[in-house]
Amino acid sequence: MNIIKREDIASAVGKVAEPSAWHTVTQEQINAFADCTLDHQFIHVDPEKAKQSPFGTTIAHGFLSLSMLSHFSETAGFMIEGTQMGVNYGCDKVRFLAPVKVNSRIRGVAKLMSIEEKHPGQFMVKSEFTVEIEGEEKPALIAEWIGMLFVA
Repeated sequence: MNIIKREDIASAVGKVAEPSAWHTVTQEQINAFADCTLDHQFIHVDPEKAKQSPFGTTIAHGFLSLSMLSHFSETAGFMIEGTQMGVNYGCDKVRFLAPVKVNSRIRGVAKLMSIEEKHPGQFMVKSEFTVEIEGEEKPALIAEWIGMLFVA
């Protein structure tokens, strides 16, 4: 986690964090996500049928890859010193650029786009998060992700 002091907020904008650790997306994780979202399309959960697809194997749901931002932000995200709590505020833009094939390794890289104090002690933080796929030229996705931090 990249901790930013209040007095350093302006100079932190534009900073790119160190990437998170790699995470292997397994078929078990894909199946669990399918169960949670009730999205059991064969391309995600049927390895035999998925072999006949253009991908040659099952792929993770785009929203599974997007949901990994919460995990990746634990190490690759930005936090203001004294933060007591952070909540998901949403995304301004999300683009899914490449499929994440089963057993691929992905990681998150964040670039701090802006920090704005909306109310005393409440900071809206926007980061451009890229989810990279190990060994692939294109990332899985790029998202402008917004969080609201509650700072003491």
